[in-house]
Formats: sequence, structure tokens, C-alpha cells
Amino acid sequence: MSTEVVIIIIGVVCTILAIIDFISAKVRIPLGVLGIMLIIYGGYSYGAINLQGQIEQVEIATVKEVVYPIESVQVISPVQGDVVECRILTMGVYPGNHEKDIWVVLHPSDDRYYPQSDHTNTSYKRNGEWQVITRFGGDQDEAYDIMVYETDASASQFFSTTIENWKAAMDFPGLEEAEIPEGANLVDHIVVNLKENCRGVF
Repeated sequence: MSTEVVIIIIGVVCTILAIIDFISAKVRIPLGVLGIMLIIYGGYSYGAINLQGQIEQVEIATVKEVVYPIESVQVISPVQGDVVECRILTMGVYPGNHEKDIWVVLHPSDDRYYPQSDHTNTSYKRNGEWQVITRFGGDQDEAYDIMVYETDASASQFFSTTIENWKAAMDFPGLEEAEIPEGANLVDHIVVNLKENCRGVF
């Protein structure tokens, strides 16, 4: 239990005691004031420290029709040659027996590789469909390779750790091609272009 919650609880107890008649008025008034102040302080502190993350607004690009039966992991949105916003939802499908993690890795003109993740790190998978928030940071009209990998546990952990380290350092240098782990297997690849300048957006 956090300190802020404890302060709020103490404030509530003080306020309840101040309402009860068996304590003299000289004690009840300061106790009530103290209780209310503790509740306000605890609530303010809790709200300031435990801010909820901003809900990301993402665009959905062109979605192509799925051809059944699905035999491999593939991207269904965006599509080859799409012009995309700075933040999109990359979506795809996978066959029913697929058990590996799915990662989207961006490859812009700087020839570096940028694994993409949301709060779960790996792409969200359910009922034969997967998706991940994809964030671009380049110039208007810049071409981006959207590369989709299926990964074993070791490669997935490498990508997750890499992203955590980048976030901690607030520096996103990208990976060199040689750093892509052996357990990452490229399964689909499309090229898109940026609709606008996305530098500094994130």
C-alpha cells in the first residue's frame, strides 16, 4: 500500500472521529480539519504521482482483404505503397497453429532497425489476428520498410530489453542489421511512405 493511500485512510479515520459525539468539540474541530486536509493532500499526491498514461490516438491505414486459409504471418494494414500517418496501427493475421511472438521492425532511410511495441512489447495476438502501434519519426515522403518477424523466446526478450533500455536512456539509436537476433525470422515486408514530417512527434 502506497504512502498516499495510507495518508488518505488516516484522513478518513480522523474525519469519522470528528463526526462522532463522544469527543469534545475542542478536539473534534481540529481533528475534522486535519482529516479533510490529509484526504486532500493524499488524493492530490496520489493523482500527481500515479498519472494514467495518455491514450494513444492511432490511425488505421488501408486494409487489404484477407485470403483464406491463412498459411503464414502477414500484414493486412497498411498495404504496399500506402502513405501513412506518424502513428498507425499495423495489423495482420497468422495461422491457427502459430505459437511464436510477432514483432514489427521499422527500417527507415538511416539504415537502422527499430522494433515497435505497445504496452505488451510483442504484437497483440488473438483469434488469428495481430496488431501493434507503430510510430514513425522521419521526414515527409520518406520511405519506410515495415518488416514483420516471428521470434523465438530469446529474440523476443532481446527486442523487449532493447526497447526498455532505449526508453530508460530516452535515446533510440536503432539497431544495426547484424544486431537482429538469429531467432528472428522475417516473414513479411512492405514499403510505405510518410504523409507528413514526423520528426519530434514522440
